[in-house]
Amino acid sequence: MTRRVEVAIVGAGFAGLSAAMTLRDAGHDIAIFERADRVGGTWRDNTYPGVACDVPSHLYGFARHPEPSWSAEFAPGAEIQAYIERVADRERLGDRIAFDSPLVDAEWDQDAAAWRLAFGGAESAVVLADALVLACGRLSEPRIPDIAGLESFAGPLFHSARWDHGVDLDGAHVAVVGSGASAVQLVPALAKRAGTVTLFQRSPAWILPRGDRAYAPEERAGFAARPEKLAQLRARLDAEGEARFASRSGGPDAAAAEALARAHLAAQIADPALRAALTPDYAFGCKRVVLSDEFYPAVASERVVLEASALAAVDGDALVAASGARHRGIDALVLATGFQTTRQPYARIVRGENGVTLAEHWALGMTSFGSTVVAGFPQLFVLNGPNASLGHTSSILMLEAQAEYVATALARRAPGGVLRVRPEAERAYTRMVDERAAGTPWLTGGCRNWYVDDRSRRLTLVWPGTVGDYRAALAASGGAEFEVPAPVGAADAHEETRS
Repeated sequence: MTRRVEVAIVGAGFAGLSAAMTLRDAGHDIAIFERADRVGGTWRDNTYPGVACDVPSHLYGFARHPEPSWSAEFAPGAEIQAYIERVADRERLGDRIAFDSPLVDAEWDQDAAAWRLAFGGAESAVVLADALVLACGRLSEPRIPDIAGLESFAGPLFHSARWDHGVDLDGAHVAVVGSGASAVQLVPALAKRAGTVTLFQRSPAWILPRGDRAYAPEERAGFAARPEKLAQLRARLDAEGEARFASRSGGPDAAAAEALARAHLAAQIADPALRAALTPDYAFGCKRVVLSDEFYPAVASERVVLEASALAAVDGDALVAASGARHRGIDALVLATGFQTTRQPYARIVRGENGVTLAEHWALGMTSFGSTVVAGFPQLFVLNGPNASLGHTSSILMLEAQAEYVATALARRAPGGVLRVRPEAERAYTRMVDERAAGTPWLTGGCRNWYVDDRSRRLTLVWPGTVGDYRAALAASGGAEFEVPAPVGAADAHEETRS
């Protein structure tokens, strides 16, 4: 049997729930499909020791669901997961979600003017959806590096986003591959329980002080009793986040931010040689800037061995570094190597008009209009897709803006019509993104980052502006990005005129 729905939403993390709440409130019939057995997305999947948010808690949540009970200024991962579950319950979305339902195929059906979707899982299903929202997340598929002999490692081996809690690491000799945001959180937590931690660092991160602190019980009670106080805090955090764009994008504040990062490193690492090994050789902001007060002291401790080069090979019982050093006696190997970002896995199975896949359309890097809609893929909306990431503030602000855009776009659809993006609108938006990105450290800062597509060297993940800039760009379009459908009966009238 084939089920028909108005809007199918794939994914039940922050993006999927944002779309679900916004579209349901706009009067749309929605159905959510989630490949896992519960909501949460990134925060369901990432449970490694030390996992936490690097955006202030009171900004990292839905505007309609302020949370007075965050335990600290930067919430730990388990609290964020619990928050997402509470929101789903409060919004009574449970009966709209089909769990254990991975999307396995999506094809635009021209005759039905709908997306024909196939889902796997215990109860495979075929669904026809007038509109399709892909809320699959950009950090959902771990990136496994191509390392010679990796599969031959004799001990436990897993990615940080697929943490194996069945492995006892107390007193063990653990190697961590990677030095980005996950590793910076993970290494200090591991160092407290493992015998030693060997950190393979391909390139160091720029790290700023975190300044985390726990909220006192009376503060949390005050937030609960006075919602206006919580709203004022969120507004302040929002303004501070938007102001950070200048430093992350190579603006006038970048030099001061880099100086703060250098001072933070100097204050916490006394050894000159170790300090040099931990100093980036690329521009501030080129890669994701990390916050931590614990990473440098952990690396400086006797528990951590810094290998200032990448893991190049596994050779028998030795982990061979790019420097030529051979590290032996490693009991477990953790890959903190990031995610598939510029080449989203779902792109291979989504086919638009003329059978073209998203992967083919994005062969030289992801493109779109409004970071959300794609020419040749009618009534398809991609959240967390092309140029929808943020490097300076809460990603949820972007998701909420995208969800509002989806609702606005669907409201523009003529009865019986189909929303199609004009190719020239997508090209113009792409040129605008490229012009904004030119000269930023993401492209010119001398590093390899997950924001840039290696095929075209285009910035395809990050939005090169503030959230306010993004909202303004969407508002300015006024729907002109869509083709104007012919009025109902126009074709028949034309035929009558000719006859």
